[in-house]
Amino acid sequence: MQPRIEDYALLSDTQTAALVHRDGTVEWLCFPRFDSDACFASLLGARDAHGSWTLTAACDVTATTRAYRGETMILETTLDCAQGRARIIDFMPPRGEAADLVRIVVGERGEVPMRTRIAPRFGYGAATPWIRPCARGATFTAGADALRLESDVEIGISDAAAEATWTVTAGARHAFVLTSYPSFRAVPRSVDADTALRETEQFWSEWAARCTYRGPYRDAVMRSLLTLKALTYAPSGGIVAAPTASLPEQLGGVRNWDYRFAWLRDATFTLNALFNAGYRDEALAWRGWLQRACAGDPAEMQTLYGVGGERRIPEYTIEWLPGFAASRPVRIGNAAVQQFQLDIYGEIMDCLHQSRRHGIPPNADVWRLERELMRFVATHWDQPDEGIWEVRGGRRHFTHSKVMAWVAVDRAVAGAEGFGLDGPLDEWRALRQRIHDDICAHAFDARRGAFMQSYDSDALDASVLLIPLVGFLPSSDARVVGTVAAIERELLRDGLVLRYDSATTADGLPAGEGAFLACSFWLVDNYALAGRDRDARALFEHLLALSNDVGLLAEEYDPRATRQLGNFPQAFSHLALVNSAINLAARDAAAHLRRG
Repeated sequence: MQPRIEDYALLSDTQTAALVHRDGTVEWLCFPRFDSDACFASLLGARDAHGSWTLTAACDVTATTRAYRGETMILETTLDCAQGRARIIDFMPPRGEAADLVRIVVGERGEVPMRTRIAPRFGYGAATPWIRPCARGATFTAGADALRLESDVEIGISDAAAEATWTVTAGARHAFVLTSYPSFRAVPRSVDADTALRETEQFWSEWAARCTYRGPYRDAVMRSLLTLKALTYAPSGGIVAAPTASLPEQLGGVRNWDYRFAWLRDATFTLNALFNAGYRDEALAWRGWLQRACAGDPAEMQTLYGVGGERRIPEYTIEWLPGFAASRPVRIGNAAVQQFQLDIYGEIMDCLHQSRRHGIPPNADVWRLERELMRFVATHWDQPDEGIWEVRGGRRHFTHSKVMAWVAVDRAVAGAEGFGLDGPLDEWRALRQRIHDDICAHAFDARRGAFMQSYDSDALDASVLLIPLVGFLPSSDARVVGTVAAIERELLRDGLVLRYDSATTADGLPAGEGAFLACSFWLVDNYALAGRDRDARALFEHLLALSNDVGLLAEEYDPRATRQLGNFPQAFSHLALVNSAINLAARDAAAHLRRG
């Protein structure tokens, strides 16, 4: 049976993450960071060959249900069978001395036979470890990598794996703790599973209690915020786009990318989502990460960075992994790091401007950085780039990129006018108008009554839905109304918005992909701004229904095959969900806030 991306749930300790299949198998886990090599990589291959940890009933399961415990990242999976019922509690404790994955089996009814098989394969499935028994478990070692498994269940070693079979009775509890550590260092102290469970539940529950959002769709908003927290690399404040690599945007296709890095493009979306939900500390940590990443020469700024701010992210392919649903190549790293994407300068300027609007006092060092960014934009805004979608078919004058260059200048003007920050105000005002005029002259197709993907192009692109959201034109402007209508007519397929028509738009790759979910949320925001409340809520609720059973969204969705596509869970999708919910709750207040 072909796997489905929505069959997985996320675990996180806010430094790395694991994906657990609904049948109880951990199929993806990178220790010790999001972007480290995976020790369980069967998500992109085979369970025995490329690393997995199965924990399930050793009998026919008649029903499986799962849910996160309250407002936490603790996953509970209930297995029903003829012999009784057992519950599996999966979580990753907030990072202490080492990184841990804890799995607890609880007997709830009858006597349920259970089995587990732990088969790590380090280096994305390339290295079979040396397995040795130890007190209460086993250790797994290959090169610099090591894992220790501890349990109160007797563990045996066979066939390059650690295995156990036992019976759990009603009221009994059996725990497994897997700990990562460098093989050349001492084995970390043991973790008590029940104590770790209490501390993990307290950590997530207290974090969730800080949320100030009390509007409609709160459960979906809270789950999205928890997911964003789970995708945060706590030591630096950076947020990864997704915890996975090479999950396909088309089954069997080549649009498979590594998203375990932090993109500058997410800056304003992230900041507004966190600030508007009451998470000031996280917003400040993200802004701090952003400032450090952008420090230096603006000409050397990258589109994405490692979670700690690292610059070198080479892209390569892994030949021994067959890929999810045979989708190849399997890519690690991301060559988009070398692209020129003009829009990120607008995102950074907008993010720092929104910080001031949220009450963060102006900072002299930050303003100096913004002045440097403005000098770069003034001399590069008229250059072609690879754009928001990171195309691999050559640079163009993308409309969204030009709009975001306008945003950069507009926010500099707003900083000078609204906060008394120094700068060549008249020069910036003139530049802002020049960019605005250029976009309206070259990106708008009067015949079709819509803004196009790029200058003098006949292709539509959903990124132009951001035009009223960032304040380039009001939602009531006839050109915006016409653009929304054109997108509804040509890019709205089966109730969802395509980024663009990949069959007719050259992007350097074979045609075919799902609907990019963030684009549909942008249409929700446009409806809200235009006063089309019924349309906005109908589309928003349709998008919510695409979440899997534990409230998670991937990057894309295939409405005809009714399945999620792309890396999972996707921060951009959950950011867009939060911001759209806030827009709906306050009508268009939050969108107007970004517009400046």
